[in-house]
Amino acid sequence: MEKELDNIDKSIIRILQENARTPVKDIAKEVFLSSPAVSARIEWLEKRGILTGYHATVNPMLFGYHIKAFINLEVEPAQKKEFYPFIDRIPNVIECNCVTGDYAMLVEVMFQTTIQLDHFINELQHFGRTKTLIVFSTSVEHRDVPVN
Repeated sequence: MEKELDNIDKSIIRILQENARTPVKDIAKEVFLSSPAVSARIEWLEKRGILTGYHATVNPMLFGYHIKAFINLEVEPAQKKEFYPFIDRIPNVIECNCVTGDYAMLVEVMFQTTIQLDHFINELQHFGRTKTLIVFSTSVEHRDVPVN
């Protein structure tokens, strides 16, 4: 990085993490800069890959996704070439992480029914042994990255 993030950059990141739709003029007021200066900083943060995108958060329950689960999956290193394109095509996969421990992958999924989840697990077992954890409740939702 050609320059370190200063407190203004960090404030802009915090504001955008809280609400990516915050108007530039409102951010400018909060960080005591002009709107063009804030726009230039946001552009710099995007070009450096610090800000990687903007998104809307939706309530999955309103779309019928009542089943959230985490699936541990054993995948042999030789299978990863086949596994990654497969898992990338499944829209119900919210996140897939390569992890340490007894399993190679931790897959977060959302389904409308346990029947759909069961079908998906059967497909996954082509790659190896699975262990599934169905979520009853979430005490801490996805949160922003702390920017200090």
